[in-house]
Amino acid sequence: MFHTAKDEDIKTGGITDVYFVRTVEILERKGVNKHAKAEVILKSFPKGWRWGVLAGVEEVGALLQGLPIHVEAMEEGAIFDVNQPVMVLEGKYVDYAVYETALLGLLCQASGIATKAARCKKAADGRMVISFGARRMHPAIAPMIERNAFLGGCDGVAVIKSAELIEEDPMGTMPHALILMLGDCVEAAKAFHELIDKKVRRVVLVDTFFDEKQEAVRAAEALGKDLFAVRLDTPASRRGNFLEILKEVRWELDYRGYRHVKLFVSGGIDEEEILQLNQVVDAYGVGTSISNAPVMDFALDIVEIEGNAIAKRGKMSGSKKVLRCRACKNTIILPLAASGPPCPCGGDYESLLKPLIKDGVVVREFPKVQTIRRRVLQELERLSLS
Repeated sequence: MFHTAKDEDIKTGGITDVYFVRTVEILERKGVNKHAKAEVILKSFPKGWRWGVLAGVEEVGALLQGLPIHVEAMEEGAIFDVNQPVMVLEGKYVDYAVYETALLGLLCQASGIATKAARCKKAADGRMVISFGARRMHPAIAPMIERNAFLGGCDGVAVIKSAELIEEDPMGTMPHALILMLGDCVEAAKAFHELIDKKVRRVVLVDTFFDEKQEAVRAAEALGKDLFAVRLDTPASRRGNFLEILKEVRWELDYRGYRHVKLFVSGGIDEEEILQLNQVVDAYGVGTSISNAPVMDFALDIVEIEGNAIAKRGKMSGSKKVLRCRACKNTIILPLAASGPPCPCGGDYESLLKPLIKDGVVVREFPKVQTIRRRVLQELERLSLS
């Protein structure tokens, strides 16, 4: 019914570029069954980005489980830089060759989404950020999108199935459709307040028919202390100076004693606009810029065959280790056999590449996404957007 791959198609290597199938055929018919080590690295970030949040590792574990290979990888949610191997595969090349396409797809898109979400959360400087972008992508991958948006720092997700996946309650306000059907934002606010579970915060859209500050005041007068926030999703054709509109709304609410009512903004929001609006906005709904985030352009390349260092032009051959100082977070890449120097800060280095699969068995316990998100938020404290 839908134009998507089934789980078994992915798991059996059916989602692959045809040249990998032809490569395996040639190697098998020629009797070439060499042991090869390959690593996944990023050569460059999307424009303006300086760091990435790794995601998709758990799905890669599911993809490669059962293959007679060893895999090491950074932890899901790890902060990575260019030229740092985030994953290393080792085994007979013909055993994992056809999985390269799916493996990269799992890591590239998930990491792009997680990183964009982290950038938006960093820009928001403690303010709430909710993932609103599922409607911009194929519904089959909505749970993947919103899981990784949450992993990257978003405070909540909108889609019911996505929320089930991360074991959180879905978050959302009301659509313009409700106001249009009832004919007025106040009528919609009253109906929502009357009928929807009281644990759901009362957030009213105030940009459907009239001026935002007028509708915001009307909504506040209707719900009083029960109104948690008003949401502005003002279309671009009506925004003008959006910051000034928001300042007006804030002034009118405060002037009338509704200082408790927060301002929630959505519609075409990204980290650049968040930085501009922070002075007055309390929470953001971010959609397309997260769900359609630039993918991380990871590549998987052979770096060793039968124990001999070898790589194509533009890649560094040989087995490597990636070490990060527990104290100052300085990160270095060394040949696998080299002994690491002490960190200049006096702290201890730890290896970022840890066992994921041994002889086809997943040996890592994956933490809940909430745990990963907390680690990401801690890392964001030391990072900058530019």
